[in-house]
Amino acid sequence: MSDRILIVVGTPIADSLNHALARSYADAARSAGADVRVIDLAVVDAPSHPQSRDEVRMPRSVADAPLDPVAAAAIEDVGWAEHLVFFFPQWWGTYPGALKVFIDRVFLSGFAFRYRPSGRLWDKLLTGRTARIVMTMDSPRAWNRLVYRGAAETSLRRAVLGYCGIRTVGVTRFAEVRHRDAATRSAWIARVAALGARDARNARRAPARTGAATRHPSHGRL
Repeated sequence: MSDRILIVVGTPIADSLNHALARSYADAARSAGADVRVIDLAVVDAPSHPQSRDEVRMPRSVADAPLDPVAAAAIEDVGWAEHLVFFFPQWWGTYPGALKVFIDRVFLSGFAFRYRPSGRLWDKLLTGRTARIVMTMDSPRAWNRLVYRGAAETSLRRAVLGYCGIRTVGVTRFAEVRHRDAATRSAWIARVAALGARDARNARRAPARTGAATRHPSHGRL
């Protein structure tokens, strides 16, 4: 089976530490047999901020406006993936606006979740997928936990991924980045390589899922 992993690099700044981490993960996952796609928000044109309610839900009829092409390509990627991995820096206690806009334009009602006709419950349309979160931060771990209350990872893990049925299998936090030396950063890069190989092996043992496999020109290769 072809194990499908989608990596989202959630920073608008190119050639960052997150890019080095994501590249290490991707190389190891590919070496372990996974099919890996990358959405690099420092490279691809991000969808614009939604301007209307129609832009936060899938078109429901021919009368509805079509999806933004960049958003449509990313939606196809998420639908294709068995496992999603998010790399991002912590900014102001959460994550960069580029990643937030990506979420707003891709995790749409009718694709990622669907409200039921009555009551307060909803259908989780991405159930069966898994995810991993890797974040860098200048904050110490204790500060992130006690002051920020883990806002970045909690928001992504529970309010986005979990809400849509995606099970997060791990959260990795690399702290106090500004004060770390090159040897420490190299050790981090090696650590995420081990995660990439492990996730690819786990995907090979999981039941096969169906999904489209059309590639789009916006996909990068880290």
